[in-house]
Amino acid sequence: MNKFFTLFVFFVLPIVCIKADSFLTVADMPAGEKYLPTPPEYTGGRFFGDWVAYNWGKSIRPTPRGKQVVSDASTSINYFCSTFSPAFGMTISSTNTPELYALLSKARVDGNNAAKSVKNFYMKTRPFMKFEESTSVPSSEESLRTNGSYPSGHTAQSWTLTLILAEINPARQDTILSRGYQYGQSRAIGGFHWLSDVCAGRCVASAAVARLHADPDFMKQLKKAKDEFAAKSASAKGLLREEDEALQSSNASQTNNE
Repeated sequence: MNKFFTLFVFFVLPIVCIKADSFLTVADMPAGEKYLPTPPEYTGGRFFGDWVAYNWGKSIRPTPRGKQVVSDASTSINYFCSTFSPAFGMTISSTNTPELYALLSKARVDGNNAAKSVKNFYMKTRPFMKFEESTSVPSSEESLRTNGSYPSGHTAQSWTLTLILAEINPARQDTILSRGYQYGQSRAIGGFHWLSDVCAGRCVASAAVARLHADPDFMKQLKKAKDEFAAKSASAKGLLREEDEALQSSNASQTNNE
């Protein structure tokens, strides 16, 4: 019995834990190395766009947009929620929107999983390593040196959440998509990724979301999040209606008194 338990802990339990943090495993995701183009070589027309984007990014790092890059270096679920809340039009948090928070927490990992196999396949050198220059967040560079640049994992995670949020709240889809797009661009501006890495990150995220829609557990949680959003939106509209009616009543009363 003890031997069986030991084998369970070391071989079975890790697999269960990995799956518990996401809806799907890396193996469940479409293999990016089989459908994405190869990353640009350092010569030729395809690389020219990456080189121009890199130098433009360096030029705006001292600006307010450049400061946003530093914040966008975070991939914590709480940062994602706080930075997307204004675009979503509602505070996203574990207390205010627990179902949506649970959905995004797991889907974020799925987005990252969608980039893993192709990252390991190509192990593309990052721009700050290629040019031997610093990024917007020097403290992150050491860990990034052993991680492939193509595609951008940050972008894959953020675009996965972007598409899900846009589906849940289509009335604000343009604003949500804009914020998600800029999050990915931050990776190129900061020198962490080539622009082609960012574009590929959005592609694997789109593939991940399509695959997630074929997963029953994801669809159940998505419905819970949609129902939660609808209920909170209806409640908010009701409060606004009551406030508006109270204001109209107050104005009418003042008019009569005059």
